[in-house]
Amino acid sequence: MNSSLQLGPLVVPYSLLLVLVSTTVGVYLGQRVGRRSGVNPEPQAVRAFVLALLVARVAFVWQYKDAYLESPWGVLDIRDGGWDAQLGVIAAWLYSLVVIRRQVVMRKPLLIAVGCATALWFVGSIALLVLRDDVRLPKLALQALDGAPTSLASFEGKPTVVNIWATWCPPCVREMPVLQRAQAEHPEIHFVFLNQGESPEKVQRFLVRYSLSLRNVLLDAKGQAGAQFNQAALPTTLFFDASGRLVDQRVGELSRATMAQRLAALVASSGQPAAARSAAP
Repeated sequence: MNSSLQLGPLVVPYSLLLVLVSTTVGVYLGQRVGRRSGVNPEPQAVRAFVLALLVARVAFVWQYKDAYLESPWGVLDIRDGGWDAQLGVIAAWLYSLVVIRRQVVMRKPLLIAVGCATALWFVGSIALLVLRDDVRLPKLALQALDGAPTSLASFEGKPTVVNIWATWCPPCVREMPVLQRAQAEHPEIHFVFLNQGESPEKVQRFLVRYSLSLRNVLLDAKGQAGAQFNQAALPTTLFFDASGRLVDQRVGELSRATMAQRLAALVASSGQPAAARSAAP
């Protein structure tokens, strides 16, 4: 199962859809229960949801504050996918408990709204993990910039990050410094830059223009990777553990903070020794 719903140029992560559906269903059920006692829990339920989002974002930013200090405006760019969902849920429940303590009539409908939304989100999150396809590093016949034939499967044995990109893609260009820095800071991880459908000369000019020093730049002239991984959007970054199994993926631009978060999880899933983990920013 793919991690995102792709409708032409629009790409929406299933995790985001799950949050929206869970919240909508929870508010609807709370309203139905509230009608019986003549109350409407919608305003309080929506506030709980907004508070959850704010706390989830602030908690993530605080955890990776060093990365955001380098680029403070990045705090507002929620497109990087940086959230601490668990703390967000806790904040929503704490707010709801305060409300029902002050307004006893709200107890049942608000608990139904927040409780159902939480339950749907929790079950849905587990389902997304269970339904994830068992994807491995494929034996794709690719070409390095120097013309040498290379297979993605040859990187098995160490955790591997595969970035699918193109020079004409603005978010691909913006995240390249993040990827370059991560490659330099994490020698225990393979980083592979899989260019889509462009010539060696064009890719080389791009690297020179942006002063990028990248290892493992491969050319996918026929766009085989997109078909192999069922991904049409750029950029897409795939995270494989040391056995070559896909454990995470990100459709869209990565910030330094979200890169650090995903690399830490990748190292942990690959069972790397403590010395390797200490290299993470």
